[in-house]
Amino acid sequence: MKTIILAWSCLLAAGLTDTQNAVAQQESDKPNVVLMLADNVGWGDIGVYGGGEIRGMPTPNIDRLAREGLQMTQFLVEPGCTPSRAALMTGRYSCRSGLGTIIIGGTPNTLQANELTMAEIFRSQGYATGMAGKWHLGSEEQSWPTRQGFDEYHVGVIETTDGTLYRGHMERAAIPESDIQKVVPKIYESEPNGNLKAVREYTVDYRRQIEGDIAKASVDYIKRQANDDKPFFLYVGWTHTHYPNVTTPEFKGKSSHAYGDAIMELDHRTGQVLDAIKQAGIEDNTIVIWLSDNSACPTGNPMAYPGGNNGPFRGELGDALEGSLRVPGMIKWPGKIKPRKSNEMVSLHDFVPTLAEIIGAKLPADRPYDGVNQSDFFLGKQEKSNREHLITFVNNDLAAVRWRHYRMYPNSFTSSAGNPSKEGGLGVRLMNNELPDLFNIEMDPREQINICADNAWVFRHYLRIIGEYKQSLEEHPNPPGVSLTDID
Repeated sequence: MKTIILAWSCLLAAGLTDTQNAVAQQESDKPNVVLMLADNVGWGDIGVYGGGEIRGMPTPNIDRLAREGLQMTQFLVEPGCTPSRAALMTGRYSCRSGLGTIIIGGTPNTLQANELTMAEIFRSQGYATGMAGKWHLGSEEQSWPTRQGFDEYHVGVIETTDGTLYRGHMERAAIPESDIQKVVPKIYESEPNGNLKAVREYTVDYRRQIEGDIAKASVDYIKRQANDDKPFFLYVGWTHTHYPNVTTPEFKGKSSHAYGDAIMELDHRTGQVLDAIKQAGIEDNTIVIWLSDNSACPTGNPMAYPGGNNGPFRGELGDALEGSLRVPGMIKWPGKIKPRKSNEMVSLHDFVPTLAEIIGAKLPADRPYDGVNQSDFFLGKQEKSNREHLITFVNNDLAAVRWRHYRMYPNSFTSSAGNPSKEGGLGVRLMNNELPDLFNIEMDPREQINICADNAWVFRHYLRIIGEYKQSLEEHPNPPGVSLTDID
């Protein structure tokens, strides 16, 4: 009997030791990170930001994610798809990469080989790295996701979604098929050597199903990597709600307009990714980030942007007003990030230094970083954000400076909103002011009351911020940006 009891004791001790080791291993593991980036979703489109159900397009999955993590109500981005994506991947103002303008197929804009991306930082720490969906940082080989730190790339949209309309436009203009083939966008898959293979044309018809394919590729990646010894970083580049807003038949007519249908499909696909994380048993050790790259464009082409809403803020995609820059942003890490809502200032530039700190990576000192480490703020170790200011550029030109709740504009800019020859804020002209315009964002979210005369004391901070930025250019000048209109 003593022998049996002793044997059971040994087995029990061994079992406890194995369990303890597993728990210790789980606790010591570096977290997985799943970063989802929506396309042109406005601050007022999501339920927890005042949209969703009240606008006939409920977003229960995104709302749940926000409530279970940190919902940022003052999350700021750059004013266009490419600039924001460059800033997110590098932690630097997009103009430092020469990507301050939106990449259009056929232009030489591309992410340079010497940029250090978020994916490369994760890979340096032993992470598996995968991506699915929209990239929009250049089609040159040096800028491919697989040349910028990602091990694999699926359902790849290298450029953007408006290219799905090219074929129809060109066919109606009687352009030869040989010329059409040179410019129509393709969908790419990565090969083991990192090369990208075009697997199909990106047509309007495929536009209807691509969000589901991005979700499936993401879910498959999570399932595979959950059983791997390596932690993983997954970047999901959604294409909704970029025009053309068409969805699968399942979501067509779910709301009263195409934009709402796209929002509802985006929410559903987000839910599929969240469910995959939970079903894989890795929810507690996975950081989930959900962001929009820039705002909606409600005054653009009515066939392209019906329904987008930027909340109480004036401005839209392409300009430097608050409505262009303040978008939905949330981050969840069970047991580490306390569920709460915060109006502290955070920008998408901050994720590179913040995630680097969390996973134990050191950023190089050979380039300036504009992001700040927000790990203590995210983890609740401090109430205040570490960010106090942000500079905004339009087409590589300095367009606005944010300091605390004040926004200063050295130039006036005229948006093309309402001009049928342009789409919303994408056509912006900058004109010098004698004195900067100054607005209090908290008291005047629509930026309609210029308080320059009574609050000129703010300008010393404005000059300091600009001075620090200009000083950084002395040692690290920005590469030349690409302009389709400034031809010298």
